[in-house]
Amino acid sequence: MPVALLSALLRHDRAVAFAALAAVIAASWAYLLLGAGLEMEMMDMGGGQIMAMLPQWTPAYAVLIFVMWLVMMAAMMLPSAAPTILLVGALARQRSVSQAIAPTTAVLFALGYLFVWCGFSFAATALQWGLDEAGLLSETMALGNAVLAGAVLIAAGVYQWTPLKDTCLKHCRSPAEFLVRQWHRGTLGAVRTGVHHGLFCLGCCWMLMALLFIGGLMNLAWVAVIALVVLCEKTMPWGGRMSRLTGVLLAAWGTVTLVQMI
Repeated sequence: MPVALLSALLRHDRAVAFAALAAVIAASWAYLLLGAGLEMEMMDMGGGQIMAMLPQWTPAYAVLIFVMWLVMMAAMMLPSAAPTILLVGALARQRSVSQAIAPTTAVLFALGYLFVWCGFSFAATALQWGLDEAGLLSETMALGNAVLAGAVLIAAGVYQWTPLKDTCLKHCRSPAEFLVRQWHRGTLGAVRTGVHHGLFCLGCCWMLMALLFIGGLMNLAWVAVIALVVLCEKTMPWGGRMSRLTGVLLAAWGTVTLVQMI
């Protein structure tokens, strides 16, 4: 690579990092829009009626579901994590002898961050398997039991008001102090810091991710709504107040759902 071109890339590493993040996010959403590799099985019910059915669970299908969850988490969480990842690159540029290290540090931080959501995706896949085996999921991978759905909505709403949610959200909204105090040099240090930040984001958003079972994993409009809520909570000036308002709305929705079952 010509020296002039390399120097230009290093000078504009923030723009390069932003473009890379945008490409990953776009690719993740494209993968979901194309169906995430899932193919529904169709059953002839007679009388011209066709019913879509989820495939049987096999090791290959479990891996496909895990990949779907992981890509979905990347599509939903990376937009709100992008400012922090770019900040990591800026700090690395200031604290490193060589500016060439900065983009690598940002990438390693992002990988550590996604490692946390990889663990969440594994747990979500296991939960989906359990719900499916119990006959509680519809063909859109949504909860088919109204009582359970109402309980999840209320739990998600209540969690929005808990001290743990508040602490984790404050961290995600203002990660600069954490990054300055908890900065770790080297390859493992960047990954470790990314994991630490990812754990805060997990504590902030895990119950919102549980809402995917309310609208259905195959409902990308619902996936986009939750992703937008996460983005607004973490990046908008009024995100903290929005979190509590969202909690009230979710709890009310869940309560109405349960009352309708009486």
